[in-house]
Amino acid sequence: MEEKENSKKKKKKQKHQHPNDQTTKPSSDFAFKLSSEVKGLRFGGQFIVKSFTIRRARPLELLKVLSFPPTNHHKEKTKSKLPFPSTTAFLPTNFTILAHHAWHTLTLGLGTKKSKVLLFVFESESLKVAVDRIWPPEIPLGEVNKKLIRGLTGCEMARFKFRKGCITFYVYAVRPVGNLGFSSADDLRIILQSVVELKDFLDHTAMLAMPHQRSIDFQPPAAMAH
Repeated sequence: MEEKENSKKKKKKQKHQHPNDQTTKPSSDFAFKLSSEVKGLRFGGQFIVKSFTIRRARPLELLKVLSFPPTNHHKEKTKSKLPFPSTTAFLPTNFTILAHHAWHTLTLGLGTKKSKVLLFVFESESLKVAVDRIWPPEIPLGEVNKKLIRGLTGCEMARFKFRKGCITFYVYAVRPVGNLGFSSADDLRIILQSVVELKDFLDHTAMLAMPHQRSIDFQPPAAMAH
């Protein structure tokens, strides 16, 4: 009887492994699927969120939102490159932050204040550049699945999802169909590990809603993740 109970407990533990365990997998084990089959964004029953917008982030904003160590720009400025050159990120716009806050207030706390951050790690920098040309700089969340994910024909993706307080991170690894492995696996692992190590975002609405605030920032650090 004890052996049966122990085996049942082991099975339960395996079923409830934290999604962050995906960061330990080698690149060949990432669950790549056709862009038409990979899971997209989820909204639950709060369809109004689909009208909220996200915008393409600048490279430094990506580093800030990941709380990634600053680069040494004072050394060899011309030769140094920013990390993650094959990654495109989308962050909530100020409109979205304000709309989430208003929706939460109007529904007496029932409406979600959770925002979504999207990170697309492409297999190569050239693939990222080609896709950036056809993707809009700003897009409603409700069109992401159709235009950014399903619309990326000829590619396959591996999806990772992490909830960090009031921000849900969606990370997609993107490669051409038929390719084996993933040449940007190191960048992908670093990004996944950075997201895993982030503290929960408790409330970033007040900071982003300030008139002078145009993007996510870490001044002061306590404003976002303590």
